[in-house]
Amino acid sequence: MEFWTEPQMASIHKMLNPRSIAIVGATPRMQYGGRFLAAALRAKDRIRVYAVNPRYDEIMGVKSYPSVTDLPEAPDLVGIVVPYDQVLDILQESHAKGTGSAIVISAGFAERGVDDRRDLQGELGEFARASGMRISGPNCLGLANVKDDIWATASSRGAEGLTGPIGLVCQSGATAFGPFLVRAVENGIGFSYIISTGNEADLDFTDFARYLLDDPDTRVIAGFVEGFKRADKFLEVAKLAAERGKPIVLIKIGRSELGAQAARSHTAALTGADARYDAIFAQYGVIRVQDYDELLEVAHLLAHTPKPGVPGIAVVSHSGGISSLTADMCGQAGLDLPPLGEAARDGINGVLKGFGWAANPADVTGFANSESFPQIMEHMINDPRMGTLVVASAGADAQAQQVISQRDRTDKGVVFLWTGSRDAKTGLTQLKNARIPIFYTPDKLARGLQCRLAYHTWRENRLEDGFATAPPRTAPQDAAIAQALGFGRPTLSESEAKQLLAAWGVGSAREHRVNSAEEAALAAEQLGFPVALKVDSPDILHKTEAGVVRLNLRDASQVRTSYAEILASAKAYAPHARIIGVLVQEMVGEGVEVIIGVTCDPQLGPVLLFGSGGVMVEIYNDVALRRCPITRSEAQAMIAEVKGARLLQGFRGRPAADIAALADTLVRVSYLAMHLEGHLAELDINPLMVLPSGQGVKAVDALVVFRGT
Repeated sequence: MEFWTEPQMASIHKMLNPRSIAIVGATPRMQYGGRFLAAALRAKDRIRVYAVNPRYDEIMGVKSYPSVTDLPEAPDLVGIVVPYDQVLDILQESHAKGTGSAIVISAGFAERGVDDRRDLQGELGEFARASGMRISGPNCLGLANVKDDIWATASSRGAEGLTGPIGLVCQSGATAFGPFLVRAVENGIGFSYIISTGNEADLDFTDFARYLLDDPDTRVIAGFVEGFKRADKFLEVAKLAAERGKPIVLIKIGRSELGAQAARSHTAALTGADARYDAIFAQYGVIRVQDYDELLEVAHLLAHTPKPGVPGIAVVSHSGGISSLTADMCGQAGLDLPPLGEAARDGINGVLKGFGWAANPADVTGFANSESFPQIMEHMINDPRMGTLVVASAGADAQAQQVISQRDRTDKGVVFLWTGSRDAKTGLTQLKNARIPIFYTPDKLARGLQCRLAYHTWRENRLEDGFATAPPRTAPQDAAIAQALGFGRPTLSESEAKQLLAAWGVGSAREHRVNSAEEAALAAEQLGFPVALKVDSPDILHKTEAGVVRLNLRDASQVRTSYAEILASAKAYAPHARIIGVLVQEMVGEGVEVIIGVTCDPQLGPVLLFGSGGVMVEIYNDVALRRCPITRSEAQAMIAEVKGARLLQGFRGRPAADIAALADTLVRVSYLAMHLEGHLAELDINPLMVLPSGQGVKAVDALVVFRGT
């Protein structure tokens, strides 16, 4: 599916690189319309700026026109700051004039909640898509082409000299032009563009991110989002970003789930929406961070340091305490500080002459602020096991220049942990101006370095493996889906769910569905004792809770008695439940119990779950998650993530389980979820028994819930 067209990208290009801007609703007062005009006029030597307001002849020294129609040309971009109920009229007039794109600052749309007004926001989106005149907003603060110093924004803030390789896209305009802009100025972090998308009636985060992937001046995309209108679009951007080597760093807000819907399957109960985002971001190489500073620092680090050739971190400081704490934080983040090689150690000792400590981390005392410091850095960074050099200090301009020079003559990453005042003018200002990545606390430094290493490692593996795609459905799979949907019910019974799974090669325990006690006894004889009995009903989803399961039945008499008990329990638990029959099932002996499930997230699509079996999965939430479909290597990674899955390797004399068959099953279930997308809500295989190596897997119970229920 093609999500982006050339005309759409051309419209975004005009929005971000306008030669002419008209501000409809411009005023002399420094409210939104006045601020937008004032911001645009900062570039009046390079772009043509028009004010549109019939109440004025002139505003801020430029002629004010009564309407867009009266303008002497069709502007590339129109900024709209009028009451919400006039916006669509202005857009239609602008389109008739030949305008290429629009920013709607006006609020009063979907952010106000549902009322009896018509869906004006929906109408804006429909107009944009039909006309080809694309819209950012409504309820946004506009955008800035920072590299060309063109500020098409209703924010009162601007900045000079802020150019850099980070493209910032925020759904919240007040966040983009507030804390991010302020902190970027303070910390010498530069942007290519700052874009606020607001309510996203038309263009959304993914559309602007897609544009930035083609922008040669943007190396990292930083974002602040609440959610995505379409997960498949976002994941397509993530895939393209991986191919291009442009990291996406995000703050995703909405971690706490209020009013979560009751889940019908174990899988849905075990996976909060935020855990799904964490897992899928990791799967697609998106770096999730927690706060404003971390977003800027990590994006800046990725933009201004190369991919580490080797993972080793070298740390040098004037203080043993500072270097040791930094090393501790790096160690806790899973980073490697290898011991210095003999050549580096001898070289540094030759400089220190008995003072300080030639090690990694290195404590070089007063030599950190001496003419010998470049030699020490050189020895450390040239050690073949070191891929990145961290300098932890708070030196003056001379030390800063030494570090900058070291960065300029090496192909390895150089990062600074500033241990002095954040208001310092000497040293710190030089480092900022040179775009040296700076951190202020050892834990944030370690987290940043870990993100950088994890991203590059992930990308290397991903480019080798590729992303999964589900194969086309087979004729038997089409028939199985038609049959399952043909029941016309929101849920399948256990036997119906297993029939569906069978079309994707997921094996089940041997069983017979019966409708009398005598049939049950006969079926048990055929299967061989011991057996299990369970009710088969689409309306009783939690069978143990309903008392409709009997295990380890060892003779025909027990089977007959259990059959009657199960039907009585079912009637008592759910008097109106449909009873299709009773399942007589083999007791699956040797094997390791696990759970496989799928939850269809309204934003993220089908999410696959793998977890350890039994009560442990619910007590410890011992699960791994991925977005469907998955590759075989992703299936193996899921198995490795789950602590309880160590039982699969054989434990205290038990045989190793069929991990290969389990990995195949995870892949097949991920394909099933894709093939059922749009219909599936929840799926559980719980438990799935993983038999000894070479013997495969068997689904012992299964649940399928369809959408629209």
